[in-house]
Amino acid sequence: MDGIIDVHSHYVPNGWPDLTTEAGPVAPWLKVESESEAVIMMGTKEFRRIQSDCWDAGRRLADMDADGVQAQVVSPTPAFFNYGRTGAQAAKISRIFNDLALDIVAPAPDRLIPFCQVPLQDTDAACRELERSVANGHRGVEIGNHVGDLDLDSEGVVTFLQHCASLNVPVFVHPWDMASSPRLDRWMAQWLTAMPAETHLSILALILGGVFDRIDDSLKICFAHGGGSFAFWLGRMENAWHGRNDIIGTSEFPPTHYLDRFSVDSVVFDERALRLLVDTLGADGVMVGSDYPYPLGERPVGDVVRKSAFLDDAARERIVRQNAERFLGIS
Repeated sequence: MDGIIDVHSHYVPNGWPDLTTEAGPVAPWLKVESESEAVIMMGTKEFRRIQSDCWDAGRRLADMDADGVQAQVVSPTPAFFNYGRTGAQAAKISRIFNDLALDIVAPAPDRLIPFCQVPLQDTDAACRELERSVANGHRGVEIGNHVGDLDLDSEGVVTFLQHCASLNVPVFVHPWDMASSPRLDRWMAQWLTAMPAETHLSILALILGGVFDRIDDSLKICFAHGGGSFAFWLGRMENAWHGRNDIIGTSEFPPTHYLDRFSVDSVVFDERALRLLVDTLGADGVMVGSDYPYPLGERPVGDVVRKSAFLDDAARERIVRQNAERFLGIS
């Protein structure tokens, strides 16, 4: 396969059945304003304005061609995870969106790679929906970084991750439901500070929660947005593990031991930040991601990777394509 493989993009269907019965009066629905514009609504509250690039494969493929993207992972928009509902409600919503996702990618199955969502609050239901979705054509799963007050080291999530490893299904972790405070209401501060912190915390949970000590090392797991603030604060984490091992020494080995157990995408927008990721995780631990088609994403896709002078040709090739081929099982 030639060209970039983008492991981080999102979709929204152009409408879906009424979810009021499953989700109550704050059920998500789509207010369509024109052929190319719509608004995601949560009950009566506007959540996000979107355009047809969320559901129109032709427009998506045209943008991919313009950016030199050969293939793109198409994942759910996290607003539809519904982890706060009952397991049965979230399972039904997951089935609806997973089936609609297959319709969106159907025009180009060799280029648009669907990832499903699951009712992560119900481990058995999540495993069943994963199996159903993979059997129907999904190639991986996107999960949130927590379920209520439970992080990724909770028993149910660990069981689900073990199931993903046993099926050789790649996992993409995306932050959602960030901390809220009046102090975060300005400047999109939830997205600029809380979102990176959420991703950082989810990686800590896998390391300090002992998940990587317990789970099969065949698990393929990638974190969005460059792993949040993790790489910058790895030294602080390592120092704490040694200096306060009585509190932090909850993993078998120090944090740097686990850096080859996960990967991150490249959505960091700055060569200096990308250099830190490569220095920390190696060129094998980073894959191009764009967060397409949302405004805080990168266009052209992979621009920072292409322009970063510190990368040699071999490292750049791994980041733009080869690592994703391995992650997705593309030969």
